[in-house]
Amino acid sequence: MNRTLATAAGALLAVAATMVTMPAPVHAADTATAPTAGFRVAEGRLLDANGQDFVLRGVNHAHTWYPGRTPRALADLKALGANSARIVLSTGDRWTKNDTADVANVVSQCKANKLVCVLEAHDTTGYGEQSGAASLAQAVDYWVEVADAVKGQEKYVVINLGNEPHGNTGHTAWTDDTRNAVTRLRAAGFHHTLMADAPNWGQDWSNTMRDNASAVFTADPERNTVFSVHMYGVYDTAAEVRSYLTSFTTRELPIVVGEFGHDHSDGNPDEDAIMATARELKLGYLGWSWSGNGGGVEYLDLATDFDATRLTPWGQRLFHGPDGIRQTSREASVYGGTGSGDTRPPTAPGRPTASEVTATGARLTWAAATDDTGVTGYDVVRVNGSTETPVTTTTGTSATLTGLTPATSYTFAVYARDAAGNRSPRSAGASFTTAPGPSADGCAVGYRLHDWGTGLNADVTIHNTGTRPILGWRLEFAFPGGQTVTSAWNAKVVQEGTRVRATHEPWTETIPVGGSVSFGLSASSTGGDGVPAAFTLNGAACAKR
Repeated sequence: MNRTLATAAGALLAVAATMVTMPAPVHAADTATAPTAGFRVAEGRLLDANGQDFVLRGVNHAHTWYPGRTPRALADLKALGANSARIVLSTGDRWTKNDTADVANVVSQCKANKLVCVLEAHDTTGYGEQSGAASLAQAVDYWVEVADAVKGQEKYVVINLGNEPHGNTGHTAWTDDTRNAVTRLRAAGFHHTLMADAPNWGQDWSNTMRDNASAVFTADPERNTVFSVHMYGVYDTAAEVRSYLTSFTTRELPIVVGEFGHDHSDGNPDEDAIMATARELKLGYLGWSWSGNGGGVEYLDLATDFDATRLTPWGQRLFHGPDGIRQTSREASVYGGTGSGDTRPPTAPGRPTASEVTATGARLTWAAATDDTGVTGYDVVRVNGSTETPVTTTTGTSATLTGLTPATSYTFAVYARDAAGNRSPRSAGASFTTAPGPSADGCAVGYRLHDWGTGLNADVTIHNTGTRPILGWRLEFAFPGGQTVTSAWNAKVVQEGTRVRATHEPWTETIPVGGSVSFGLSASSTGGDGVPAAFTLNGAACAKR
């Protein structure tokens, strides 16, 4: 994860404003001294072992901190359409080392899910500025130590030398340090495509990597090095994004966006421009990151609590938005993907049938789609007029829906996908109405208000004072006036005029007898206090506490 410091703030416009005369293109195919058995670079493009153009479309996953999450995470990323995953590893210099056996297991899991594995040593982050950070030379020592896990896997593995290997202090050492790392790995018998991260916490606002990439590339005796920029606050305009990326493509130097997000503490990156430019130039990108972010950047999680059915807005954008992973990803041909030339989409699945409809869930089943090379999965979407919202993915012809709102009409449809990433037409929709939620035979609501005049926070607690559990709930109330909900947690909250409706999340769905659940909301305010006069739960009046 990129953490550009305040010293870089004055350089945000440097990317677009300080272009220099570029050297002539380096033709890798003409100068490489040894072909590889796996990925390779030719004329600025990354080719897989079959000689097919390969464009990374994937996600970063923090394996070193969440190793138990990795098997499910990689399966979920594949189901969501990714063709690659950048895996965070530790050399042992700052965090617990991922040893040879663990790295081999990660590679095996990537292969089982038909994902290209980009392995990166994270301990180098911010070297020269971050206390305890490892050097690129130490990262090379690590790769040599775990060589048995990666040698022979050149068809499936890209080695990312070290994450963001220089901060904003001492970044001029990037060229020599990176060149030395590349040549040492080649001397140690590594024939993989190597990936070199930019300095300046990955953002290269100083243009150090941009201006010296050719020197590093030609120092590689196999001419098989790819460069990686991390696009956060420095890249907050489309002009800056395009200027930087085209400075590589015009010289036929391979470049990928190894990390990027939709927001950041150092500025608001233009993720739409990043994704659109990558699609136009056929460049790879890897979004940061699947889940588990902390330290104030939790907003960069693509999924809540590693749950693929709970994609965040950033996750919805990256996977399902324009120029996103679902739309542009193609599986590597070494796994039977796009290199096979398959451009024919599957047929549309059959119209889903809804069964087992309850107040908060339902089961959908549908007839399988057909495809000349085989269907690999299905995407279930909720249809609401002309819009659709992704709900879940599955490899079978059924899906269990949860977290629905009682007494609400829904329409769901299904898409099919094949191994090359082709997507079918949408199925016909299945419409149904969830059952009414059980009326509360006893409830009370506590509403604790924190009001500072122009805004408020409210902590809301629903108590079940009745004689039976409440399975699924809808709490309704009205603001006194002038308040507008801006965010909520532990409940889904919508507002129409002054009326507010809160419905449960899957983890707050059940209120046992004598128990309670709580949720919170934030709202802007134009004055007056925001304490509602009355509450109803599933249509029944509740006492106030």
